[in-house]
Amino acid sequence: QVQLVESGGGLVQPGGSLRLSCAASGIISRFNVMGWYRQAPGKQREPVAHIFRGGSTNYADSVKGRFTISRDNAKNTLYLQMNSLKPEDTAVYYCRGEGVGLVYWGQGTQVTVSS
Repeated sequence: QVQLVESGGGLVQPGGSLRLSCAASGIISRFNVMGWYRQAPGKQREPVAHIFRGGSTNYADSVKGRFTISRDNAKNTLYLQMNSLKPEDTAVYYCRGEGVGLVYWGQGTQVTVSS
């Protein structure tokens, strides 16, 4: 059983930056893909960014050029660097890991972008 624990959320002004972390209790290099998702109030959870085992990444159009996903296999930690934050980025951000036949989610961390 793998546990994922997010941290790094908070309140930030528009144009500011935050870095989210997702610490895994297991070995993240075993995951085929890891990702960040977010859910705003009254909306469905949506994908933000993914990083695959080989290192390739993809991003939602709304965050391209502003967010960067990365991982440190030695620390079993996934990151999301978020720059140029906008009010519409306000949401609960979730970490997700997918292995063979299994999917793990973290509990989420709140990100609020407001002046």
